[in-house]
Amino acid sequence: MTDTATRFGITRFWDDLPTAGRWLLTTTIVQTLGRGMVLPFVLIYMTQVRGASLDTAGYLMAAIAVAAVAVTVPTGYLIDHLGARAVVMGGTIAMIAGAVMFAFATSVPALLVASLLVGAAQGSSFPAFHSFIAQIVDGEARTQFFGLNFALVNLGMGVGGLIGGLFVDISRPWTFTAVFIAEAVFMLFPLAVLLGPLRRAGGGYGAGGRVTSDGLESRPNDAPAPTYLNVLRRPAVLWISVVGVLTSFVGYGQFESGVPAFAVDIAGVSTRTLGFGFAVNTFVIVALQFAVMRWISGHRRTRMLLLMTAIWGLSWVSLAASGLLPDSWLAVLGVVGFFAIFALGETLLQATTPAIVNDLATDHERGRYNAINAAAYQSGAILGPAFAGAALHHGGARAGTSARCWSGASCWRWPWWPSSGISTRSPTGATRP
Repeated sequence: MTDTATRFGITRFWDDLPTAGRWLLTTTIVQTLGRGMVLPFVLIYMTQVRGASLDTAGYLMAAIAVAAVAVTVPTGYLIDHLGARAVVMGGTIAMIAGAVMFAFATSVPALLVASLLVGAAQGSSFPAFHSFIAQIVDGEARTQFFGLNFALVNLGMGVGGLIGGLFVDISRPWTFTAVFIAEAVFMLFPLAVLLGPLRRAGGGYGAGGRVTSDGLESRPNDAPAPTYLNVLRRPAVLWISVVGVLTSFVGYGQFESGVPAFAVDIAGVSTRTLGFGFAVNTFVIVALQFAVMRWISGHRRTRMLLLMTAIWGLSWVSLAASGLLPDSWLAVLGVVGFFAIFALGETLLQATTPAIVNDLATDHERGRYNAINAAAYQSGAILGPAFAGAALHHGGARAGTSARCWSGASCWRWPWWPSSGISTRSPTGATRP
C-alpha cells in the first residue's frame, strides 16, 4: 500500500489490494446489483401484488428494521467468537431464504417471515462485513476501501434498480417473483466466494484462536475479556455511537422517508422529479467518491466529518427552500439540488466513520465495536421516519427543522471529540490544513 496514502488511483489501489480484498469488493458489486433489483419495489409488491394494506405493509417494513436491530448484539459476539466470515455467510444464507420467501409469499404471515429474514440478514451483515474489511486491510487503504465499497454499493443499487424498474410490471405479478429469485441467485456468488477463495479469511477468536491464511493466531494474553461492557467504557465509543444515531436520524432516516413525502406533498414536484433526484444522488456518489478519497488523504477525519455536517446542512436548506415556492421550477431545482449536495456529504461520511470505528477496535473485540455502530445507525433509521411523519403531519415543522437539528448536532459534538480518544489523524500521520 505504499503509494495510496499520497496518490489514490483506482488501478493502483486494486493492484495493491490483497487477493482477499479484491474478492470482497467483487462480492459487493454482485450482491448489491441483485438487491437493487428488488429494494425499490418491496412496498409496491406487498400492496399491489400481494394485496396487503398500506398500514400492514408499513408494519412489515418496520419489522425489517426491528429485526436488524435485534440481531446486532448477538452478531457482535458471534463475529468475535466465530469470525466475520462465518457471520457474513449466515447473513447471506438468511438473505437468500428471505428473497425466496418473498417471491412466493401470498399471505401476510409469509411476508412477515420474509421481512424478518431480510432484517436479520441486514442487521448481521453490516457489522460482519465491516469487520471483515478491517481484518483484510489497514491504514490508509482501509479508509479508501470503505469509500470504494460505498461507491460500489450505490452503483450496484442504481443499476439494479434501473433493471428492476424496466422489468417489473404490476399487471404481470410473475415479474416480481422473477426479480426476487434473481436476487437469491445473485447472492449465491458471495456465498461461493466465502466458501472458496475466502475460506481461511475473517476468522474469530473462538476456541484456540483466530484462523488466518498464515495459521492459528491466539488472542493476546494480556487482552481483557471481550465484552460489550468493556467496549462501552471507552468514551470514544460512546461519542461515535451518538454521532451514528444523529447521522442516521437526521440524515438517512429522513432521506428515505421524510424527503420523498416533503418533495411531493409540500414542494409539489412530480414523482418523476423525485426519481431523477435519487438518480442524481447515485451519480454524484459514484462520480466523486474516488476524488474525495484522494482529497481527504492526510486530513483529520473529524474535520472531514464537520465538513460533512456543513454540507448536509446546506442540503436541507436547499430542500426547505423548495417548499417556499411549490409547483415551480425553483422547487424542482431545490429538490434535485438537495440530492446532489447530500450525496457529496455521504462520500465524506462513508470514507471516515467506519474507518474510525475499526481503528478504535482491537482485533478480538472488532465484532462488538461494529455491532454497536450498526445498532446506533439502525436506531436512528427507526426514529427518523417516525419524526418525519409527525413533523409533516403537524405542518410547520418542515425540512428547516432537520437543518437546525443537524447544525446544532455538529456544533455540540465537536468540542468533545479531541478529548474522547477518537483518532483525528489519518493513518499516515500527515495532516494538511
